[in-house]
Amino acid sequence: MAFSPSRRAGGAALVTVLFVLIAVLIVAVSAATAALNAEKSARNERDRHIALQAAEAALADAERDIRTLDPASPRAAMFAPGSALGFGDGCGKGANDPGLGLCGRAEAPRIPAWISAALTEDDAGAHGAVAYGTFTGAVMPTGLGTLPSRPPRYIIELMPFPRAGEDAGQPAANFYRVTAIGFGSRPATKVVLQSFYRKSVPAEGAAR
Repeated sequence: MAFSPSRRAGGAALVTVLFVLIAVLIVAVSAATAALNAEKSARNERDRHIALQAAEAALADAERDIRTLDPASPRAAMFAPGSALGFGDGCGKGANDPGLGLCGRAEAPRIPAWISAALTEDDAGAHGAVAYGTFTGAVMPTGLGTLPSRPPRYIIELMPFPRAGEDAGQPAANFYRVTAIGFGSRPATKVVLQSFYRKSVPAEGAAR
């Protein structure tokens, strides 16, 4: 049985409409996927910035720790000019250890402390890392909204700092490598930073 021209035209129009709908659907799905990916990327970048700022705060906290304003504290003796007291293998253990986070320099082929230290473990003190504010009293809010999921932490390695022409009879200036880790609002987001800090020997007669 032959189809009339009007029926053939209607069938062709229906096919055309179906192709147009499929094309629109593909474009809509692509746009939605791109929007979701952009939102996910923005969320990841924001989380990375939170972790970065936390790691920077930990570096600053480590510098305050090194400067140790209370000369009577056990911690202050470990940062005295030319002192290597407390700096050893393992970086100390436990929050009550005044040598917590202080790591001796590992000569090659041994692995440096900043690589071997378990900075990401939940119980930082048990693995030789110093949680933010442990020795300085500083406080960082954590765990809610856009705050870090947990406090950042750091370790301090004693490094050699020989300088030509310096009086060998004088205490050497202390030179440290600080490694800090910060966490984003999601614990899986981490940023690790390093800095070097030289604690100069006070001039003779200067205030200490």
